[in-house]
Amino acid sequence: MSIAVKNISKSFGSQKALSNISFTIEKGEIVGFLGPNGAGKSTLMKILTTYSLADKGEAAVNSFDVQTDKKQVQKSIGYLPEHNPLYLDMYVKEYLEFNANVYKVGKDRIETVIDQTGLTPESHKKIGQLSKGYRQRVGLAAALLHDPEVLILDEPTTGLDPNQLLEIRKLIKEIGKQKTILLSTHIMKEVEAVCDRVIIINKGVVVADKKLEELRSEEEQIIEVEFDYRVEEAFLQKLPNVVHVKNIGGFVYDITFNTSVDMRPVVFDFAHDNKLKTLQLSRKNKNLESLFTELTNI
Repeated sequence: MSIAVKNISKSFGSQKALSNISFTIEKGEIVGFLGPNGAGKSTLMKILTTYSLADKGEAAVNSFDVQTDKKQVQKSIGYLPEHNPLYLDMYVKEYLEFNANVYKVGKDRIETVIDQTGLTPESHKKIGQLSKGYRQRVGLAAALLHDPEVLILDEPTTGLDPNQLLEIRKLIKEIGKQKTILLSTHIMKEVEAVCDRVIIINKGVVVADKKLEELRSEEEQIIEVEFDYRVEEAFLQKLPNVVHVKNIGGFVYDITFNTSVDMRPVVFDFAHDNKLKTLQLSRKNKNLESLFTELTNI
């Protein structure tokens, strides 16, 4: 087990940041860690990286306890924080040599991570001359220097342009073939593009823990329909296989069905039979974004 979290709780004064959080992550998984601002993501990552102590519960990285085996945990983890702390006046190789001395690893490892993170064309430059995308690569290279088995990445693609986004995602995917990655982000498409699994927390509690393939194969679907006047949600509940009806503004409704059968013809016929004029009718895929909104809009 690469990461094991059991009944972790943490409070700051009267504010409860985490409440009995539990999950495990197997070696080789890339897991998206999602939640709205203030959900407790950063607090848990700080506990896993030994920067903060839990009030109660247990957590381990590579079977090392985060409270009693801090040094071993730190050796096991490569951490890229959201605000990547870099010395802009240092050259890329100089900065990595500085970090290598801290980790007590050989200089041959510097060349390995430069090549692994695609920094070779820029390695002769000062960090301050690099684009945001290449600065993120330098942060990743530093996190990889001591060859950790677990990577914890906090918003690794914030502020990147579309091309840089694709490059960093590809890099994370490649690194994930050999390492366990816990990836915190607000970008749903990033999770869908990179991760095998998603853990969503809200108000300090795990509200979902799903493999992405499970989410994609779920039968639930959402039909968005707009009428020419207000319709009572209870009336639309009469449709077959309805799970939930929500007015999303004006005369527009999201109707959630628990079936893989395309329900657009059924909604159209229902509207026609009940003399409702439909102005537009479309199917929304049940995706990560809709799941996130559903579970965190509470």
